[in-house]
Amino acid sequence: MSSRAHGPDGVDPAAYSLVEHQSETVEQRRERISDQVRDWSEHAFISKSQIDGEHPDLTDEAALLIAMGYVDEDIREVLVTRRSMNKDLPDIGGFSELRALSDEHARAVARFHAAKLGVSKTFLGFTATELGKQIQVKQDQFVHSEKHFAKNARAARRDKRDGIHLDNPQREALFDALRRTPAPLAATPEQVEQFNKPLGHAAEILAGISEGTRRFLLGRAAGPKLPTFIPEPGQFADRYDTLLYLAGSLYDRISNSSAWHSDHFTMQRGQLDLAEELTQIAVDTAALRIIVTELNTLDRTSSAAARDHIRERFEALVPVWDQLVERVSALARIGDLLTQAEYKLRTINTVRRARSLDGKIDDLISRSGLRELSAQNTHEIGNQFGDVDAAMDTYQSILGGDIAALTKRS
Repeated sequence: MSSRAHGPDGVDPAAYSLVEHQSETVEQRRERISDQVRDWSEHAFISKSQIDGEHPDLTDEAALLIAMGYVDEDIREVLVTRRSMNKDLPDIGGFSELRALSDEHARAVARFHAAKLGVSKTFLGFTATELGKQIQVKQDQFVHSEKHFAKNARAARRDKRDGIHLDNPQREALFDALRRTPAPLAATPEQVEQFNKPLGHAAEILAGISEGTRRFLLGRAAGPKLPTFIPEPGQFADRYDTLLYLAGSLYDRISNSSAWHSDHFTMQRGQLDLAEELTQIAVDTAALRIIVTELNTLDRTSSAAARDHIRERFEALVPVWDQLVERVSALARIGDLLTQAEYKLRTINTVRRARSLDGKIDDLISRSGLRELSAQNTHEIGNQFGDVDAAMDTYQSILGGDIAALTKRS
């Protein structure tokens, strides 16, 4: 599992294709990035669209913050305290890998139940059982880690007093939440061969029915998936996974940005608690996903009169989804701007290295009788510093607006 989406000096200027447009206004930039995030989050779970670029695994830190959206308030409070005290959790090989293993197990179980009697069903049952054992091993490693959790009653009492104790059922609940770590879907070769042709037709029918409707904004993806769904790179199980993956990736990108941790953005770092924002996005997204799933279930089993009321409830939830998209869009704008700032700061570092050689360069130029060229060189380097400083001032102003949009609560 990759520890970060980008290294501190390895910024990808085209990450998520949120490239800089030199001539656009602040308003145009906001609209462009918001439209892109909405397009990805609402379409990257069907065959029409994928998230552009690479799709690195989320860090365990981002995965944990997202998992907090699926646990109760008591567990969440303990996790916040543990984080503040730098109490880490067991390393079981990466939580994105845990999600992949869980998805593979779910597919194996589904194929087992769908198979006819015979050798095939027996083999599928064996495969599902073995995958289940692998998950159980990881759960045991997580839940019973004596290095990370109290190993006796005395230690448990101390941890309870400090607000960092999780009992076994709470650890199991957290493990289950971590199994839902958002990640792009992976298709098996057998699935591709068996279902690739019917997928295109089925997906087009689904898109044609729902495109442009209010229901489409919330999506029926929370309900049963098309059995013919075969993911392509950058596709996700549903719009909620897509949005959470974007949010987690942007968290990794921002928290790993050398520009974000530079002196230029000290005030902005004080204004934004990244971990809290990602957690709140996860809490609200998980709650919306659960409610929409329940409404979809009711919609399929209710009378016509009841379905009218359910449709009204769907309508009432549309603004909730819109707000979540905008909050992730704000994170995307911050990440986009920091990518630009990273390149500007590299210019500063290059200029500083050049200035450290100024004495030697000027001495050499002067001994060559080219004092005018020496002065021109110094003047051009000074102009570069001025350009970078002006850019940083602009970035600070724009970033303040993006942080305000992210942290506001309606």
